[in-house]
Amino acid sequence: MAVVKVEDGESIDKALKRFKRECERDGILREWKKRAYYEKPATQRKNKKKAAERRRLKKLRKMQMRKRY
Repeated sequence: MAVVKVEDGESIDKALKRFKRECERDGILREWKKRAYYEKPATQRKNKKKAAERRRLKKLRKMQMRKRY
């Protein structure tokens, strides 16, 4: 859980920015969006496979670009 203590004389905007950064680092929003609706286990597996394939293709493209230079 993200906790930010506001120091004396610190603006609310600066504290809010630190809080948002902390939430981003902890992955709170990502987790919240993932749990926003129910996803069947079969769909979860399918999405994981798609994501793995995208990562593999991206890595392959990067390797091909390095060979060109």
